[in-house]
Amino acid sequence: MPGRTLPTFTLAEVESHNTKKSCYVTVGKNVYDVTDFVDAHPGGGDLVLDYAGKDITDILKDEASHTHSEAAYEVLDDSLVGFLEDASNGASANGKAKANGQANGTYVHPRTGMSCEEDLSKDTDITNDYKTHKFLDLNRPLFPQVWFGGFSKEFYLDQVHRPRHYKGGASAPLFGNFLEPLSKTPWWLIPVFWLPPVTYGLYLASSGLTAMGEVACFVGGLGFWSIAEYTLHRFLFHLDEWLPDNRVGITLHFTLHGIHHYLPMDKYRLVMPPALFAVLASPFWKLAHTIFYWDWNIATAVYCGGIFGYICYDLTHYFLHHQNLPLWYKQLKKLHLEHHFLDYENGFGVTSPFWDKVFGTELTGSKPAKKIN
Repeated sequence: MPGRTLPTFTLAEVESHNTKKSCYVTVGKNVYDVTDFVDAHPGGGDLVLDYAGKDITDILKDEASHTHSEAAYEVLDDSLVGFLEDASNGASANGKAKANGQANGTYVHPRTGMSCEEDLSKDTDITNDYKTHKFLDLNRPLFPQVWFGGFSKEFYLDQVHRPRHYKGGASAPLFGNFLEPLSKTPWWLIPVFWLPPVTYGLYLASSGLTAMGEVACFVGGLGFWSIAEYTLHRFLFHLDEWLPDNRVGITLHFTLHGIHHYLPMDKYRLVMPPALFAVLASPFWKLAHTIFYWDWNIATAVYCGGIFGYICYDLTHYFLHHQNLPLWYKQLKKLHLEHHFLDYENGFGVTSPFWDKVFGTELTGSKPAKKIN
């Protein structure tokens, strides 16, 4: 795939991945992680494990004993994780692989091109990045480049989830015209815009509810937001698998959430513009009043709880990127930034990792568990 940066491995490292939990194979100098394919192998997982940590060039070509279809080669193409280190090219004495030829042994993740959260804030060499990846030129407005770029879905998803950082943390141009200011939202605008209507809604609902009843409805709304946050992040913002392979789908994806993964430390495109959230929130107003059709006050109090949950989410999201917070938030920060530089297909809970545990999308602190089809 264009522009992918993959690590190198020593032969000893490859041979150590010889179990069902971590199964690597090689074809020549290419290293493949076929762990996810062990149970799916048509001939049974044991046949794969027989070659775990070994070269499979001969068995792939041995039509008499084990004919392989084109699908098998497609699985390998999707499973490439690196290359065998050339022993004559200076393998490190301690047996550690040199990632991308670096003597310090720093591992560069193959899906994002990054090794740690600090890399998210390192300025991108704009000229070299565009020359190498042929994706977007950060010196020019991004929106028309996405619209007219003619990118395939596969190439776009690979590149947009490979984070960049604009000069000094400033905002890269998106439209390059009068629309540019409308694409930027400072974090403080969220509470300023949304807290007054939430407060007013709770005031109106209080006329038909006891104090304890209103608190219960408000807390229920917070709980509803928690699952809504996870659902929206996973199935709307990251609808990667189902993204239409055309410029309309790709441009909408980029505008809604792709730009945040492309430039995750852009502080003015980190929280949601009020107009956009109003569009997303409107159906939930109708939903709340449909569910609690018998009592307008209950529905309004629940809705206000949900909107307050959103306010907490957007502020938390901003501070996870741009502040060092104490105690519990440190773990949240670690998990969320790993979602950006390590595994964007897991870790969808921003304010809480609870739903990731429930639905099996926890971050593992290693390679991504899934691959793009």
